[in-house]
Amino acid sequence: MSKNKKILVTGGAGYIGSVLVRQLLARGYKVKVADVLRSGGESLLEVYRNPDFEFVKADIRDKNAMQAAVQGCDYIIHLAAIVGDPACKQEPELAKSINLDGGKQLYEIAEKAGVKGFVFASTCSNYGKMEDPNALLDENGKLAPVSLYAETKVAFEQFLLGQPKTNKCIPTCLRFSTVYGVSPRIRFDLTVNEFTRELQLGRELTIFGEQFWRPYCHVEDLARASWTIIESPVEKVAFEVFNVGDTSENYTKRMIVEEIRKQLPNSKVTYIQKTEDPRDYRVKFEKITNMLGFKITKKVPEGIAEIIKMLDLGLLENPDDKKYSNT
Repeated sequence: MSKNKKILVTGGAGYIGSVLVRQLLARGYKVKVADVLRSGGESLLEVYRNPDFEFVKADIRDKNAMQAAVQGCDYIIHLAAIVGDPACKQEPELAKSINLDGGKQLYEIAEKAGVKGFVFASTCSNYGKMEDPNALLDENGKLAPVSLYAETKVAFEQFLLGQPKTNKCIPTCLRFSTVYGVSPRIRFDLTVNEFTRELQLGRELTIFGEQFWRPYCHVEDLARASWTIIESPVEKVAFEVFNVGDTSENYTKRMIVEEIRKQLPNSKVTYIQKTEDPRDYRVKFEKITNMLGFKITKKVPEGIAEIIKMLDLGLLENPDDKKYSNT
């Protein structure tokens, strides 16, 4: 089924992208990555000699480069972005230019080139802050972005979902949970990874706003969701939005810490009351399971365990290196 299909992965050298690329190659796809390598290209060293792998060093805003990159591609999985609230706040104009304008131009290029499908990595951050603290938000829940990052994701979702239904390039939006876990391009500016690193290294962890909720999903499962869309009947995914995660994997920050403490019982944690963090949302994920049969394969405790093991083995020379962060 996948042998003759070629997929363009934008941002394929990144935290999720580098996992996705390996999964796609393992499933027999031909994979082309377009990435400007803001965080380096080491995550692709393992795969660059694979005969089914191609790489283009390009900014997605470069129209000529992207017109060339999409040629011969059946699908695009669009991950390239300035990712996360802090990174977008640091470079707001760049974030708008890449996350929104670059994405729009890429979709228009894909439509003209005859690409069949466009899978967009959006975010559950789009839900912002729940009006009802006891509610679980599904895909029809109110979007209330409280950061530039989420605003750009919402705006690009609206652009895609507003395309003519007659378009050949079928868009699908995936609202990813907060990601965690080991990747060839590891990040420690993510809640589960960061908290685990701090406590595994014997530091005291200070938590602000321990009561705020967020859904979490392992990087391998978010990557799996991306190709699940490609392998699903088009009538089930066309112009659809799917939350990606599992309803049982909504946690507060305090709950994350308690999970880490089960594995690192001597951890020192200080909680500082904070009520102004506007991001507070619990999400439900039945739609992707019921419609596409997608289920996660890993839960937060397993992600914590793999981070601990990686650090215990000393596989990273300096876990505090800035290269392990998007900011």
